[in-house]
Amino acid sequence: MEEATASPVSPPASVRDYKGFVAGVFSGIAKLTVGHPFDTVKVRLQTTQSSRFSGPLQCVLQTVRHEGVTGLYKGATPPLVGWMFMDSVMLGSLNVYRRVLAEHVFGADSWAPGLEAVTYLPPLGHGLAGIMAGATVSFIAAPVEHVKARLQIQYAALKTERLYSGPLDCVRKIYAHHGLRGIYHGLSATLLFRGFFFFWWGSYDVLSRVLRRNTSLSAPAVNFWAGGLSAQVFWLTSYPSDLVKQRIMTDPLGGGLGDGERRFARWRDAAAAVYREGGWRAYWRGFLPCFLRAFPANAMALVAFEGVMRTLP
Repeated sequence: MEEATASPVSPPASVRDYKGFVAGVFSGIAKLTVGHPFDTVKVRLQTTQSSRFSGPLQCVLQTVRHEGVTGLYKGATPPLVGWMFMDSVMLGSLNVYRRVLAEHVFGADSWAPGLEAVTYLPPLGHGLAGIMAGATVSFIAAPVEHVKARLQIQYAALKTERLYSGPLDCVRKIYAHHGLRGIYHGLSATLLFRGFFFFWWGSYDVLSRVLRRNTSLSAPAVNFWAGGLSAQVFWLTSYPSDLVKQRIMTDPLGGGLGDGERRFARWRDAAAAVYREGGWRAYWRGFLPCFLRAFPANAMALVAFEGVMRTLP
């Protein structure tokens, strides 16, 4: 375990903590730019019958053929705005929780801001901070991902043929018929899914330490490789819960909205429906585009985050 290193001048915690929230905005922009087309393919594979697309490549080709390249960026507006806030809250709160755990639970003598800081906080502490940050950001992520998912499964090329013309129209219609509870449809599933942040941030710490000790990679290169590989660990552990979450978020809400009859009253109803469709393999439908997206999107997001963290005064 690496020992904590004292800095000559340690600014107040409130001053140090702001950096994580600011740098998280840049992380969200980088993640969206690189990853959204992969996410659209993933959501479409997760939420349609297996007969519609034979695999990720056919999904991409059909989307581009019928809807153009912009079809791959359907639903991008909510995460463009949302992921800036989401990554700001997630990474900013993660930095705060890591500091609090290091100072008050694991007995660190000092703390430096940033995910790459050399601290006394062990991988378990990073994992626990990940769970806490995941729960915090879920209250922003749930409505953003809910709206994004409903826009992504609209296959009509013309806006006039879609139930929702855009994100604001989607929010307006859902709120009109189902209130705030309708906007937050899928919150419990989101909290469960983001509980797997334990594996993401715990493995990020382990990989960062290994790369710093055993390679001569620069700090941005360490961020890139540790960020990309830890994201793969996260998705390998969390993907089935994400698929069930997407089924819940794209389930018809019913009522005056006129989008169909609701199928899943509870999380376990959605999980059971997935299993009936194809056994355990059904929980991994759409995994390939997700896995391919995870490395570049999250690697670039963490390079952006750490770079800004090092730049800010």
